[in-house]
Amino acid sequence: MDDYAVVLNAGSSSLKFAVYRRPEAGAWEIAARGQVEGIGVAPRFSVKDGQGQRLDDRALDKMVVHDSRSALDALAEWLRSQWGGARILGVGHRVVHGGARFDGPTMITPDVLRSLRALIPLAPLHQPYNLAAIDAVADRLPGVPQVACFDTSFHRGQPAVAELVPLPKDIRDGGVQRYGFHGLSYEYIASVLPDVAPEIARGRVIVAHLGSGASLCALRNLQSVDSSLGFTALDGLCMGTRPGALDPGVILYLFQSLGLTAKDVESLLYKRSGLLGISGISNDMRDLLGRPEPEARLAVDYFVYRAAREIGGLAAVLGGIDALVFTAGIGENSAEIRARICEASAWLGIDLDPGANQGRGPRISRGGSRVSAWVVPTNEELVIARHTGRLLGLMASRTHDVRKEGVR
Repeated sequence: MDDYAVVLNAGSSSLKFAVYRRPEAGAWEIAARGQVEGIGVAPRFSVKDGQGQRLDDRALDKMVVHDSRSALDALAEWLRSQWGGARILGVGHRVVHGGARFDGPTMITPDVLRSLRALIPLAPLHQPYNLAAIDAVADRLPGVPQVACFDTSFHRGQPAVAELVPLPKDIRDGGVQRYGFHGLSYEYIASVLPDVAPEIARGRVIVAHLGSGASLCALRNLQSVDSSLGFTALDGLCMGTRPGALDPGVILYLFQSLGLTAKDVESLLYKRSGLLGISGISNDMRDLLGRPEPEARLAVDYFVYRAAREIGGLAAVLGGIDALVFTAGIGENSAEIRARICEASAWLGIDLDPGANQGRGPRISRGGSRVSAWVVPTNEELVIARHTGRLLGLMASRTHDVRKEGVR
């Protein structure tokens, strides 16, 4: 019987998953990939096989699937229906914050979990749900090893000045530093650039991970040297419900003049700001693009403005750039946002090819463009699968076949 490994990326309103199969003779391969989305509101289960063919797509009862644990139950039921009796050799998880302690994937133990729970205040939108999935798997599959893969790990090793938070040393010594996030996405992009765009892979590249959560990462020789996110996932770019960079005095004003509590401010910053806060309409770029309301246009304008401003800052860190790479939901799917950011960054030497941009590339700049622009779809689940397999000794350390999305 074939063996399997499962990858989970659990959030507050969605549970993304991937199932990798190892036949009795052969390399690991993708067997299924899907998600439970709209948890607690209008849950829906969708999954495709390794060739992209739909295996299931249906609405779920919101009274039954109301949190990450019940979403995992729905997934477990589907897995049993597909591969009942199959052996699961390991489960890999996305964990947003690894803090100062974890600079790479790690086996999950009670001690590791205690350390990760202490980081919940630094990533309240993500960490609790990441850890809830780990707890749920431990309850249902107590003998199966689990691996935590961190969004912060890829950025470890940046120059000291890039990690510095300019506060007194006694505070910094307690772990207050710039960590950076979306590292699993950036790690994937770095791993495929030598195949997708070998001419720029070893150069100065800025990757724009633009989705509901958004950030930028400056790569030199495929290594992270700086990023727009810092101590928490609130910094840098405007996001769906998060504001990005703020004058710290605004936070003092919220406490001192408006009398808000710490919980009030946390809710404001993580759930009510960003595109939603500016527009008052939606946190989803797809809803805002093309709408006639001036607030919707302002939200889109600010998103583009902040992205272009941060790209300029990272270009200064790199001493110039060779390429700009777009990825994640907005970056991969919105030709309009890509075009507007490239136009605002044209001073760097980007000459966009409108036809290639509409066709999603992968190269979306003209042949003579001094700085090239690209669209490269990300695959965080595959990175988690690689790390899980290698840490558990389930697979060799060879690189994957991008075309087949295999893990070898």
